[in-house]
Amino acid sequence: MDIRPLSIEEFNNFQKNHPLSSFYQTVNYGMLKAENGYDYEIIGLVDKDNKIHGASLILIKEIGIQLYYGYAPRGFLIDYQNEQLINIFTQKLKEYYASRNIVFIKCNPNIPIGEVNTKNFSVITNDYYKIKYTLPNYNFKKLADNMYFEAKLPRFNAFVDLKHFDGEKISKNTKNKVKKGVRKGLVFERFNKDGLGIFYDLVKNNIDKNEYYYHDYYTAFAKDDAIDLFLISVNYEYFLQNSGYLYDQALENNNKLNDKLAKYKSEKNINAKMASDRVLLSYKNDILEASKGMSERRKTFIAGALVVKHNNSATIVMSAHDIKYKRFCPNYFLYYNIIKFYQNSNFDYVDLNGVVGDFKNENPYTGLNRFKLGFNPRIFEFIGEYDFIINPKMYDVLLKNGSLAKEFNKRKNNEKESLEK
Repeated sequence: MDIRPLSIEEFNNFQKNHPLSSFYQTVNYGMLKAENGYDYEIIGLVDKDNKIHGASLILIKEIGIQLYYGYAPRGFLIDYQNEQLINIFTQKLKEYYASRNIVFIKCNPNIPIGEVNTKNFSVITNDYYKIKYTLPNYNFKKLADNMYFEAKLPRFNAFVDLKHFDGEKISKNTKNKVKKGVRKGLVFERFNKDGLGIFYDLVKNNIDKNEYYYHDYYTAFAKDDAIDLFLISVNYEYFLQNSGYLYDQALENNNKLNDKLAKYKSEKNINAKMASDRVLLSYKNDILEASKGMSERRKTFIAGALVVKHNNSATIVMSAHDIKYKRFCPNYFLYYNIIKFYQNSNFDYVDLNGVVGDFKNENPYTGLNRFKLGFNPRIFEFIGEYDFIINPKMYDVLLKNGSLAKEFNKRKNNEKESLEK
């Protein structure tokens, strides 16, 4: 067996049927990263009969003067439990890249090693957990397990099982906020690339990327119909109708409380009347806002998301909402409707993307965790990040002179989604 370049057809046929397949290991993703400073190639471990035993998209980038590193996003597509195969693959990989001044290949394999019990947040490990301890035997250096978003990809991801998703079983808080979005007249729509400018206006303050990045992202996957853009807008006519109906109900209740208070000024009745006054004022303000929106004949977009589709799964790769409309709960409305959209499209999973492994209330991402957990997902822990070292001497030089830290120890804003809950 030997390593050789694969044709796009060979790679596509192999990766789409591999159990570790993901959209990160596609030619589409390579095309995207080629617009962002990387070269890319696709390689495979092939026997004399042309049978492929392992393959990978490899992104390549300069890290020093005539020195390079590779990156296999979501890891090599190979059977990591077959140590004989891993041994052959890594030896051939080292031979293939050693002469090209590639010092190491970073990877974060698509291997879930455990599932989080969402009642007590303990992790129940599986048989893949053992791979953590076998990979270092084959020149893989295990990097620190990131608790937050320090690495290139999250270590913990939330997946909604669409075959068993029930909107009645999401958390009470999430359900109420989705219903609030309905009351506020929110509308869920799918757009083509013409909506990217609107999406950029929503996301530009959260993620340090220019508008071309989102066009590149969309274009890379759109040719295979592998990406969807969703936007949330306010329908002011619905908003006005709902607000008027709710105001009338609240006014009727407020009048009843006035009668009660006239008969008996108890603390309970006084507090109930004050709460009713606040609700009434809120609906009145909604009527004024909706009326203004209708009179100006405007359409206000307040949230959006890009979703990449791969095999039976859809991944929310980035999302954003206008913080000025936080009270409309647009992010809850957005995610819920994305889940229902793909459930109705016969997908198996929606990947809500990363959560943090620190489930304590004190952590800085408590809001992000709480938001995603509200949709009753399954939380999986992945194996984490490794550097497959090809040139140990130069790797040590890059480590000591700070080149590795400079390249990788940065916050990856595009992986954190910047959701304000």
